[in-house]
Amino acid sequence: MTSDTTAAPVDAARTVASGTPPPDPQRLEEVEERLVEVINHGALSLMISVGHRTGLFDALTELGTTTIADLARAAGLDERYVTEWLGAMTVGGLVAHEPGDGTYTLPPEEAALLSRATPGENIAAFAQYVPLLGSVEDEIVDCFRQGGGVPYAAYPRFQEIMEEDSEQTVVAALREDILPLVPGLTDRLERGIRVLDVGCGRGRALTELAAAFPNSVLVGYDLSEEAVAHARANAAARGLDNVRFEALDAARLAEVERPGETQLVTTFDAVHDQADPFGVVRGIRTVLADDGVYLAQDIDASSSHHGDLDHPLGPLLYTVSCLHCMTVSLARGGEGLGAMWGRERARTLFAQAGFADVEVHTLAHDVQNAYYVCRP
Repeated sequence: MTSDTTAAPVDAARTVASGTPPPDPQRLEEVEERLVEVINHGALSLMISVGHRTGLFDALTELGTTTIADLARAAGLDERYVTEWLGAMTVGGLVAHEPGDGTYTLPPEEAALLSRATPGENIAAFAQYVPLLGSVEDEIVDCFRQGGGVPYAAYPRFQEIMEEDSEQTVVAALREDILPLVPGLTDRLERGIRVLDVGCGRGRALTELAAAFPNSVLVGYDLSEEAVAHARANAAARGLDNVRFEALDAARLAEVERPGETQLVTTFDAVHDQADPFGVVRGIRTVLADDGVYLAQDIDASSSHHGDLDHPLGPLLYTVSCLHCMTVSLARGGEGLGAMWGRERARTLFAQAGFADVEVHTLAHDVQNAYYVCRP
C-alpha cells in the first residue's frame, strides 16, 4: 500500500520530549559517542572477568607471543571460545594481533595489570564485580518498583571475589601500610593482645595477622556460614591455633564478647552494608578496652553526590552500592547506608557510638578506601 503523503524522515535518536529545549548538535554527538564507548567498555569488562577466571591473561603472559591453538592448549580451554575472546581483546585494544602470522601478544603494561604475575595490581580481579552485579539485575529492578532488597544468598560468588579484593587492598598492605597507621600497634601485637575482625569474610586478613603475631589471640565474625567455614579450613591448613572464626550477626557482638577486653577491633569494608551499622559500631565500642583502638577501612567518599563528581571510581562504587551493599542491608530490614555513605556520615556514626577521637587516613595503594583510626 502506498500513500500520497510525504513525510520528512525522523531521526529517533535526536527527538526530544515536548517542552524540552532542543539539544545542542555538537554536544549531542559527543554524548552519543561517549555512550557507545560506555557500552563497549561494559562489554569489555565482562570479557576481562572471563579472561581472569579462565587464566587466559596468565597464559598469555607466560607464553609471550602465541597462536590461538597454543594459547587454548596452554590454558586447557576450548579453542573456539578462546578465538572469540581474543577477538574482544584485540578490538578492545588490550591484546596486540599480528595478522601476518596469526599471533597474539599481551603487552607488558597490560600484563602487569591483568595477570596474576604482579600480585596487588591485578585490575582484572575487580572486573568480576560487573558480571556478579549484572546477575541480580532482574531482582534489583523489582526492588526499584516494590522496595525491599536482594539478600546475600543471591550473590554466590561474592565472598570469593571479596577475598581476591582483600588480598590486594588489605592483606598485601597489612604490615607495611595499614598497621603503622596506629603507632605502637605492631609492638603490641607482637607482645600479644586480643583482636576481633568484624565482618571478616573468608578471613584472609585475620589469618595473616594470626600467622604474623603468634602471641596474639584473634577472633573473626561474619554473617556468612560459608565464609566462616572457608576461613576455618584455611587457618587449619596453616596450622594456626591462635585464631578462630564464628558465624554471627555483627550487631550481636556485645552479646558474645565481654566488655572492655579487646585491644584491637578491625572492620574491612564491613560497616556500610550492615543492617544495623550503629548497633555494630556501638557493640565494637562496648567490647573495646579503654586503651584499645578500632581500625575501620571503608569506602572513601564525600557523603554527597556533588562531592563525588571527581571520584576516580565513582560510577563503579555507586553501582556496587546500589546492586549490592545497599540492597543486602535493605533485604534484612536494615538502614541501607550503601557504600558511598562517606566520611561525614562515618565520622558522625563513630562519634555517636562513643569514639571521641577519629583520625582519617588514605593510602597510596588503595584509591577506593579511607582508613579510620578510632579511639574511645
